Amino acid sequence: MKKIKQNLQIEAVIDMITKEFETSFDFVNNPLKIDGKEALLLYIKTVVDGVQLQDYIIKPFFEMATNEHFQAYLQSIPQYKEIEGKEQILVELTKGSAVIVINDVIILLDLNKVNTDAVLPVNLEPTIQGPELALSEDMATNINLIRHRYHKPSLKVEMLQLGEKTNQSFALIYDYESVNQAVLEKIKQKIDSLNTPLIQTTAELQRLLNDKKRSLLPISLLTERTDRIIYNVSGGKVILLLDGNPVALIAPAVFVDFMSATEDNYRPFWVTIFNKLLRYLGLIICLTLPALYVAISSYNPEVFRFELALSVSGSRIGVPYPSFIEVLFMLIVMELLIEASIRLPKVIAGTATTVGGLILGTAATEAALTSTIMIIIVSAMAISTFVIPINELGFAVRIIKYGVLLFATIGGLLGITVFLLGFMMYMSNMESFGEPYFKLYIQRKNAEIERSKS
Repeated sequence: MKKIKQNLQIEAVIDMITKEFETSFDFVNNPLKIDGKEALLLYIKTVVDGVQLQDYIIKPFFEMATNEHFQAYLQSIPQYKEIEGKEQILVELTKGSAVIVINDVIILLDLNKVNTDAVLPVNLEPTIQGPELALSEDMATNINLIRHRYHKPSLKVEMLQLGEKTNQSFALIYDYESVNQAVLEKIKQKIDSLNTPLIQTTAELQRLLNDKKRSLLPISLLTERTDRIIYNVSGGKVILLLDGNPVALIAPAVFVDFMSATEDNYRPFWVTIFNKLLRYLGLIICLTLPALYVAISSYNPEVFRFELALSVSGSRIGVPYPSFIEVLFMLIVMELLIEASIRLPKVIAGTATTVGGLILGTAATEAALTSTIMIIIVSAMAISTFVIPINELGFAVRIIKYGVLLFATIGGLLGITVFLLGFMMYMSNMESFGEPYFKLYIQRKNAEIERSKS
């Protein structure tokens, strides 16, 4: 082996490590000596697995005859890591590696203690059919889960580091036979351009990779399901995994991806079509129903049948303010209930929000603060929001509906039409890492692969 690839002075490296960690209570500088053999062991005990330390370093040192045998042994085990420079040694120590100095050579072994490798149950994307175990907070476990489901040698895993302060381990996973090379290069360029010193979650990485920082619509997809990951890898997409996070980031992601559930792949054709139609109907209802109520009741009542118009007008008798104030009031109350259900402990969240909604709805109608039909509209809108299978799009739609409501308040049905046309034009011009946002599928084979096979 090269001397730290290295040509670094051993004493200088040891002094650097000692000075860097000398004030840390968990730093260990432990010389090993027996029968003329000597070695120096440096590690941080709170992140190193003590069992591995004993089995791979301490016990073999006292059992082997010479330093040369011990050095050859250390350089041959899977935990051995190549050293590329001084800074790498410091970073690897904080990640759970141990440094052994023997025969004027520095050896680095990965003995990381993992406490977060338990595979978690599916929580955010439940299905009736399909796997019920999601990802873990340990990256090695997540890569293991993916490789257990995708048995192709073309699956590539590139390890990177993110965050100047945290040096967070980060994996880029793709199938080089099906990935679009132009998209892959664009993703790599965006990752290289990140200069954020601290990145703690995959959701934060999703936001940073979006060129339009204030865009409501996501261009990449967060998932906790391994089956969704495998499906997208086989379709030519790139998976991004951040160590310490039980969710993966899928890129690129187009609009239809956010309206598709993993369970669609497991059900009969017509059942899947019916469920997809329900989701798109729910999306339309969520976006337009409150705005349609304002537009028709205040601007275009002739759209209603005569009996229905009388019913709506009768339900608003005694309400002291215009319809758009009534709708806005109820929408804000509904948003408060949804946010409370997220923040409250799970034991009481369902009961508290359900009882709170019933009491508020009943009291509001009896106090003539809102009409009875408004309660039906807000309830239908809230239920429709939860039909959207991907939370990122659901959160975006919850905000966009206020834009539709504003245009309906200003221009009635014409205002709604203008907003929806403008919104469709905006999405038509969007791209996700070079892929059109309204594309119906992501190309499975890039041009180079196709030409090589032809």
